[in-house]
Amino acid sequence: MLDFSVKRLHRFDKEGSLKAIADIAIGEEFLVKGFCVVEGKNGLFISEPRRPGNDGKWYGMACSLTDEVKKEIERVIMEALESEK
Repeated sequence: MLDFSVKRLHRFDKEGSLKAIADIAIGEEFLVKGFCVVEGKNGLFISEPRRPGNDGKWYGMACSLTDEVKKEIERVIMEALESEK
């Protein structure tokens, strides 16, 4: 299993659904910026990095290829979010 760690976590205390943005390191070799912690209808969830295209649609820039990796990234971000309260 890969080693994931949160390198930056910026919280937003204002109203709105965006609660935080996180950057994740994969081992000591690679950094992925722009994971968003969002408040949805069923609670908090992690949105993977994406950006708007010229057509107004949003496109993913990085995505997990397995559910196992996605769950591990979510766990690491949520733990970092909880530890900074």
